Amino acid sequence: MLPTYDEIARMIDHSLLRPELGERGTREGCDLALRYGVASVCVKPCFVPLAAEALAGSRVRVGTVVGFPHGAHTTATKCFEAQEACRLGAHELDMVANIALVLSEKWDHVEKDIAAVAEVAHATGALLKVIFENCYLAEQHKIALCEICGRIGVDFAKTSTGFGPGGATEEDVRLMRKHSPPHVQLKAAGGIRTLDLAIRMRELGCTRIGATATATILDELRARIPLTP
Repeated sequence: MLPTYDEIARMIDHSLLRPELGERGTREGCDLALRYGVASVCVKPCFVPLAAEALAGSRVRVGTVVGFPHGAHTTATKCFEAQEACRLGAHELDMVANIALVLSEKWDHVEKDIAAVAEVAHATGALLKVIFENCYLAEQHKIALCEICGRIGVDFAKTSTGFGPGGATEEDVRLMRKHSPPHVQLKAAGGIRTLDLAIRMRELGCTRIGATATATILDELRARIPLTP
């Protein structure tokens, strides 16, 4: 059965992270998010106040990134980014796990890094999504990150930044759902540009997707929904 419009729209984090996207483009992206009724926008940290103003009073949440795009910031820097973002009006934080430390299998450092940002986020009532950037990782790294996220109690595990050489894959989503506890939701991001792929990610257990092709996806859904007699 075809999902309802709201079921798909409320999965979408409308991504406004392209380097060349300025103030005008970010404001237009927030307007699009309002028109289409998506879950959130994900803006660059410098544009959190703009998004908070543009979306005030709506159900569209303001999100931003932490440690983007490689996760190599120090933990103290990530915590400051998270605190500042929440202070400026962000409700959701997409944090990149430290890819270099994951590949070095420095699991104690990786866990402490994520836990510190989770503490900041949850103290303000913000959601934390941890980005794995799976295109760089082997299966054992992905499984270990799922287990760490489960122990810490983050809100979402996320496949990708959308800026690496690979994005969300069905194989990765299956693996992450298998090894994540039920209280950790999944977000797929990177290369989700069609309604069919959005629906497929939902079927595999994702409750959020990151997308720049929001209008394309939701316009196609509207076109497919049968007209009420």
